[in-house]
Amino acid sequence: MSDARFDADDEIRDISEVPAVELINTVAVHFMSAAAVKLGLSDSPNATADIDLDEARKLITVLAGLVVAAAPEIGDQHARPLRDGLRSLQLAFREASSIPDAPGKGPGEKLTGAVN
Repeated sequence: MSDARFDADDEIRDISEVPAVELINTVAVHFMSAAAVKLGLSDSPNATADIDLDEARKLITVLAGLVVAAAPEIGDQHARPLRDGLRSLQLAFREASSIPDAPGKGPGEKLTGAVN
């Protein structure tokens, strides 16, 4: 039992040493990766089987919220690549959708503005 406690303490200590900008970027990359998979953009031979636009919409919208909220805190040099990745996913969603959203109504566009 003490080993589990020791491991948890080590994890807490480890995460306390990670700068906030690194944590934000890591979480954003996980959202980007998950959204890309749900858009069928993975390298998997069965990538089209993973397509789920409803799930992709949710992930992209949450990513948009994170990027918009984090940008002033992490600075432009860190936010710019996140915004670029977000925009690419928004465009990929628009391309993958058989029923296009109106401008400004796509995933995350309420937060980022219309993407075209």
